[in-house]
Amino acid sequence: MGKGPLSFRRLSSIRHRKKGSAVKDDSAQTSTPSSPPSPLPINAGGPIGGGTGKAKKKTGGARLWMRFDRTGAMEVVECDKSTIIKRASVPARDLRILGPVFSHSSNILAREKAIVVNLEVIKAIVTAEEVLLLDPLRPDVLPFVERLKQQFPQRNGTETALQASANVQSPLDPEAAEGLQSELPFEFQVLEIALEVVCSFVDKSVAALETESWPVLDELTKNVSTENLEYVRSLKSNLTRLLARVQKVRDELEHLLDDNEDMADLYLTRKWIQNQQTEAILAGTASNSIVAPAHNTSNLHRLTSNRSASMVTSNTEEDDVEDLEMLLEAYFMQLEGMRNKILTVREYIDDTEDYVNILLDNQRNELIQLQLTLTIASFAIAAETLLASLFGMNIPCPLYNTHGIFGYFVWSVTALCIVLFMVTLGYARWKKLLGS
Repeated sequence: MGKGPLSFRRLSSIRHRKKGSAVKDDSAQTSTPSSPPSPLPINAGGPIGGGTGKAKKKTGGARLWMRFDRTGAMEVVECDKSTIIKRASVPARDLRILGPVFSHSSNILAREKAIVVNLEVIKAIVTAEEVLLLDPLRPDVLPFVERLKQQFPQRNGTETALQASANVQSPLDPEAAEGLQSELPFEFQVLEIALEVVCSFVDKSVAALETESWPVLDELTKNVSTENLEYVRSLKSNLTRLLARVQKVRDELEHLLDDNEDMADLYLTRKWIQNQQTEAILAGTASNSIVAPAHNTSNLHRLTSNRSASMVTSNTEEDDVEDLEMLLEAYFMQLEGMRNKILTVREYIDDTEDYVNILLDNQRNELIQLQLTLTIASFAIAAETLLASLFGMNIPCPLYNTHGIFGYFVWSVTALCIVLFMVTLGYARWKKLLGS
């Protein structure tokens, strides 16, 4: 997904080539580093938990976290909430979002120095230098960890220092510079991997649901039994839960796409570079005022013009959220396609239920017609029984003395009852109470 023909990185590289000249001009004017330095390990001052040596007693509220930085360095430690809050500079309420109470919600929250990601099984805090992943040993989270290892292969400190010094000493050719500029910031690469893993996980669930649903629904149309109805009920419950999960992630991406300010807040590396530029400008102003007091007027005018130009560039870059918008739109369309697949299955289930209801209504109508036919027959037989019971009384009648009258009488009454039955049945058909 991240490496296919419609990869977001390839689309973003085309856009960055169009802005190549502007990027080169800015890089020539400033020497601010393009990425934050690698952070220190969480347990640099001592093992918090999960490290070598004697394990400390688990503190209350400590949970398993994995730290993974841009150089591929990784460590798994047990940290409490206060350690994570100080490490990532996030409020305490964001950790509650990552807790079990909001385990079924989907959120992508932008903070000053971090992005809080709560997507399905992936619960992480992403900064410009590292990602803090909660419960990294869960089977559902392991694919995300493997993708991080593939995206950011581990490099030791010597290789990183040599590469940085080589980049400083030898200028890059235009193609290499465009390649570096086309690369997404660290936080967006992690966010893309998270969305890729979530979409892959949901896509597998949707495919399994489709594979399971068609045979069950076809069997239900052939045989309406209690067992098949129970299968369909369970299938519909799973479909409703899956649709709710997809809808939550889709709505979160749609919310971000509708607000450019929220998307701009997700540019952590850009904010870090802007802060470094501001600090460099302030430091340059202070040094120039100390070193050359005689040229304060000209230096102040030059620094003011440079600062205004850099502020205009920063404002222009701050409003530029095209990279993130393209990334989110790509996965938004994937989630929209999965949602349409689920809705298609649900429509097929609804159509099958309507078909089954029609079959049951037809059978019910046939039973009602049979009951009406039996009622008409019972009415005719009741009329014959009434006549027989009247002549069964001890009432003087001249017909009792007539020889052979019993047989004629019985057959006559029976014929009268059959005629009564046929007349009543014909009346019911005439009124369309019975089918033809």
